[in-house]
Formats: sequence, C-alpha cells, structure tokens
Amino acid sequence: MAGKPPVARAQSVETLGVVGRRTSHGAQTFISNHVFATAVAGTSVLKVLQNVPGVLFQSDDAQGVDTGGVRLYVHGFSQNQIGFSLDGIPLGESVYRNYNGLNAVAALSSENVGHMDMSQGAGAVDMPSTNVLGGAIRITSSDPKDKFGGTVAGTGGSNSTTHAYIRLDSGKLNSTGTKFYVSYMRNDTKLWKGYGNQFFQQVNLKLVQPIREESSVSLLFDWADVQQFNYQAESLEMVQKLGYNVSNYYPNYRQAYLAAQGIYSNGENRTSDPKDVAYYAGTTESRDLLGGLNFHFKLARNLEWDSVVYGHNQVAHTQWSDPWLASANGAPLSEIVKQPTIQRFGLTSGLKYRIGKHEIHGGIWYENNKYVSNMYAYNDPLLSGSENLSPSPFRKWSDPFAQLWGQTYNTNTMQTYIEDTYRPIKNLLLHAGFKSMLSTTHVGATANYEPYTGTDAIAGGVGLTTFGAFLPHFSGDWHFLKQHEFYFDIAKNMRAYPESGYHLSSSPFAVSQTAFDLSRSSIKPETSWSYSVGYRFNQKYVSFSVSAYRVNFSNRLGAITAGSQTNPQTTVLNLGSVSMNGVDAGLTLRPVRGLSIFNSVSYNHSTYDNNVTEQGTTYYTKGKHVVNYPRFMYKATAEYNYRKASFNVDATYTSSRPFSYTNDTSLPGYWLVNLGARYNFGSVSRLTDLTLSFNITNLTGSHYLMMMGDDGGNPMSGDYQSLVVGAPRQFFGGVKANF
Repeated sequence: MAGKPPVARAQSVETLGVVGRRTSHGAQTFISNHVFATAVAGTSVLKVLQNVPGVLFQSDDAQGVDTGGVRLYVHGFSQNQIGFSLDGIPLGESVYRNYNGLNAVAALSSENVGHMDMSQGAGAVDMPSTNVLGGAIRITSSDPKDKFGGTVAGTGGSNSTTHAYIRLDSGKLNSTGTKFYVSYMRNDTKLWKGYGNQFFQQVNLKLVQPIREESSVSLLFDWADVQQFNYQAESLEMVQKLGYNVSNYYPNYRQAYLAAQGIYSNGENRTSDPKDVAYYAGTTESRDLLGGLNFHFKLARNLEWDSVVYGHNQVAHTQWSDPWLASANGAPLSEIVKQPTIQRFGLTSGLKYRIGKHEIHGGIWYENNKYVSNMYAYNDPLLSGSENLSPSPFRKWSDPFAQLWGQTYNTNTMQTYIEDTYRPIKNLLLHAGFKSMLSTTHVGATANYEPYTGTDAIAGGVGLTTFGAFLPHFSGDWHFLKQHEFYFDIAKNMRAYPESGYHLSSSPFAVSQTAFDLSRSSIKPETSWSYSVGYRFNQKYVSFSVSAYRVNFSNRLGAITAGSQTNPQTTVLNLGSVSMNGVDAGLTLRPVRGLSIFNSVSYNHSTYDNNVTEQGTTYYTKGKHVVNYPRFMYKATAEYNYRKASFNVDATYTSSRPFSYTNDTSLPGYWLVNLGARYNFGSVSRLTDLTLSFNITNLTGSHYLMMMGDDGGNPMSGDYQSLVVGAPRQFFGGVKANF
C-alpha cells in the first residue's frame, strides 16, 4: 500500500517462513507461504501454525483437513475464541458446525495463501469478529500473476491419499492491468482406521482490477464441497480396554444392527457403556459459496478508503447412526441428521488518514446472519435372514419419521472502531484505540420431539444482546540499538453469545426453555483483559525472542456433559473467572549458510478462580488447571538448503492436558516428529520450478489423544466419550511445477 510507514521485522523463525513483526496492532507473527512448501501438499492453513510458539494444533488426519477432527489453541484460547478473516471477509468461529461463518480449512485452498498474520494475544480493534478473546488470524490470498501461466501439482500417499491442484493465471489482460486466476483443488483419502473416505474439492477465483497506480477493486470467490466420514469418538476407558483402533461398524450394517440390540462381537461389553463404543457411521457434508468484493481507493495523498462487501451461503448435513433411538419401521437403530444452513451478508468500511506523526484509522462492520439448525430422525432398513445391507450414509435424505429439534437464529452485528498510531521518533510506535460491539440474537424453536430430547424448547422471539461500548487496545513497539526490539500489548475483548443446536456447545441457547429462563437474568458475555510484553534480538547468526503474557478471563462459559454420546445431557454454566500466566521463548541459530535451527519452549499456568455448583453439587474447580491446554510445550525445527535440495525436520513435545474440570482425569503427553525433503529440477521443457517432494508425518508413530469438542465435550469429573486418536505415521510424495 503506497505511503504506508515502514514495518520493522525480526527474523525470529526464518526456517519456518515465520517472522516476528511488530505493527500498530501490537505483537504479531507473520507467516509466509514458505511453510506450505515444506508441508504435505494440501495441508490446511490451521495445521501450518503448529510450529509457532504458544500454538497447540492437533488433528486426526495428516493434512489437518478433517473439519470435525482438528483443534487449535493459541495461548490457552481455543479456535472459537480467536478471530479469523480472509481478505477482510470475516470467517466467524472456525470450528466444526460453524454457525456464523466458514471453517478456515474450506475458505481457501492452501496453495492460494499469500501470507497470514497472527496476533497471539490481544487481537486488533479493526478485526471483524464477535468472538475475539485471545488473538486473531488474518489470511491473505495471493494475487494473480502479471504473466500468463499456471501451476500443476499432484501428491499421493498413505491410505490411498491423492491430492491434485491446478491453477491458471491470466496475466495482465489490458493496459489497465486487469488480471485473474482460477484454481481447482481435489483431495481424497481413506480413513486410516475403519472404512470410509474423506473427500474435499474446492474452486477459487480472484480478479484484480487496478485503478490508476494506487487504487484497486478485487473479487474473491470460494466454492467448497466437503464429504467426510468421521472418526469414532472414544473415551479413556475405551482406549484402555479396547485399544486405539476402535472404529465405526461401516460398511458392516449387520454388526451395527446386532449391536443396537445388545449383541456384541468386538468386546464392547467390556466397557461400562457398550452401546456407545461404536456406531454404524458418522459423516459430514457441507457445501459453501463465499464471495467478497474489496475496494481500495486512495482518495488523497494522505487519505485511503478500504471496504469489503461479502456474502456466504452454507448447506450442511452431519449424520450419525443412533443405537438409542429405534426407527419407526422397527429397526433397532436410526439415522440422526443435522441439516443446518447459514445465510449471511455484510460489509466493512474504513478510512485511514495520515497527518504529521499520526496515522488515524476508523471504520464500521455490519453483518446479518440467519442460522437454521434442524435435526431429523430417518428410518434405517430392516434386516431379515442372511441379507447384509450396506446403506450409504451419504444417501439423499427424505421423509424423516421425526423432527427431533429445530431452531432458527437471526443475528445482527454492528462494530465500530477508531485507533491512532503515533510515531514520536523514527524507531518508536505507540498505538491506542478502541472498538464498540453490539450483537443481538433472536432465536425460536420450530420443532422439539420430547421423547428424544426429554425437555421443552425455547419459545419463539426470545433473544440476548451482547454490548461492549468501550473495548480498548494499547500497544507500543520500540527498536533500539539496531538489533533489539521491545514491545507491549494490552487489550480488553468481548465474545458475543455463541449459537448452536440443542446440546452441542456451551451456548446459552443450546438448552431448554426452563434452563434458558433460569440463566437469562444472570448470564453475562465472556470478556478478557490481555497483557503481553516481549523482547527480540536479531542478527546474522542468532535470533532470540521471549514474551510473557497474562490474561484475566471473566464469565467463562462451559458445557458440562453427561449421558450418551448421541444424546448428551448438557448444562451450560458460568465457570466464573480464569487467570492465565504464560511465557514463550525462542532461539534460532544459523551457524552455516543454508542451515537454520529453531528451538522454543512455552509454559502456561491457567487456572479457574471459582468452584462450580451444579444441581446442588459443588465441584472444587478453584485452582484447577484449565482443560485441554498443556502447561508445557517444546518445539524444534531444522531446515537445510543445499543448492537445489532442501530438508527439514520438526519435533514437538506436548505435556499432559487436564480432561475433566476437576483435573481428576488427564490426557498423557506425547512427541510428534515430521520429516520432509524437496528437490527443484529447475526448468524442464516448458515447465519451470519442477519440484519433487517427500514427507513423513508422525515419524515415530506416536499414539496420542485429542479432544473432539473445544468446549462441549469435557466432563466435570471422570471420563467421557469425546476423544479422538491423532493421525499415525504416514508417507507422502508429490510433484509440482509452474508453466
């Protein structure tokens, strides 16, 4: 952007394509597209963050594209408490069963990512998001190239994985500089345990129209089609008694049929809840259309205007076979299908004015979101004699025998902000600003099958409003003695009340009318005060960084679960406040040309400040560590480049994580090691940068467990079936070239 003040950079994690960057929005990390070059082709935008200090990423697949099996935490905050945007388009909560946006995995093909900016602490006041509590991630797509050409790539690997990508760049089409690209991506892999596959295809289009020298209009379009079998959820007891390879019965419908009748063949009865050990199948389907029109105009020498107009439509199906609810035709199990839809549109608009040593930035964001959450029950076929059916979980759903639940949400959000970045001297930036947020949600139940839910439903027209008039943000960045940098960041953030279908998350709407009425007068939105301070040193052979942070988290909502996996009995409680203290330290060594070695350690002490009372029972959670996030992480990465060849290896250690709120159960710590190698043959015939790659993920074959739900699957005490097993060792080889 012309006229933008220079940005100071520190090469803190150069080998990963990750560099520290201090900007007017406080402490940030810049992630270049180099990280995708060293990863398995098709690796998601979330998974490439796994080597950043303070970040915990876990997945049940090697590429991190299983939308129901990935978990991201940044400094103790889960991915539904972190803001996401793509080219200025808000993506909402980037989680499974997203209610107000699009999972980042499906928003843009990873090959089309230009770079990402991640704030690990306080976020930014201009971030269009209602769920920023602990940071923000901005994804920027790559621009079309000036010359006609394209890219083709193909990858194959373990579990019949195939990944294909093709992109065509138009080059400049006329004297005004009009250019575009269109790409197609297809990813298909079989489950590494059990049967079924995970299919994902995507089309991206970006068009850029320059206007004179310093203004432009651009269009971004995304179509994503996801069809995935899900891995079986497990409990600690299931893993201990049956091992890591428990999976759904599919395609053996007869075995699932008998199990629903209490006739088991795989040792299910060795557990305390044999019906919940496995189901016939669980699947996810979603189709998304996302579009955004970006306007950037330089109105005067010191005045710029940026706006985005966007729209998003999603139609989804999430299905599981329920052994607890018989079909109306007499079959002992039925198919439960959630059929949510999202329709949202909005705009952001902001002005930036430079005067003297100040850069003043102000703007507005508005969005309307209609979220419909319906859940139906469908008949499964009857078995007789020796027939062995294999009904497809991806069948066309029609004629349900019951609508179990239905909710329609309508949410209007308005956010405004103003900020000033002041540069009193050349090497010092001071920033101050605030945002105001108003988000109002109205919800009503359209259906409720009480024999299944066992409770009443929320009546139509009720709602909740989240309002924060003054959410401030302060930061500073001082570069001194050329190679040294000091920064600080302070912010207050607020999260709007989350939405979800019945009993699916820690949403105040995901409960009965009775529970909603009891909580409505006392419930408050989640808020946080975040403080961070850091130092960096950078020179030719050594880079060092250390940062410390503290977070005071108020009105933390938690979903306390019990009952079966298919119909959990969920209570949404205010868990009170949380106090978090942590530190990250990183060291990069570049002893010889082409070699870079990075090491980091992260420590987090995050505890609940209150005990919790539920239905007359007091649970002693005060002083207990927050669930799902480890106290300690260690990360090491080495990359070596020699002529046309490059090699990388990375290793991470994640310590144990509390599973229950009372900390009487926990998940064990584990190591993960990944290996990669590439060779660039240069130009071959009409191809350029012909590159072969080879990757091994989870090199040592570690077994590890991860959470199935960010905040909807933790027991108050003891065990619960909400875990999945991390991906095993897998091998991948690929080829990529430009033309």
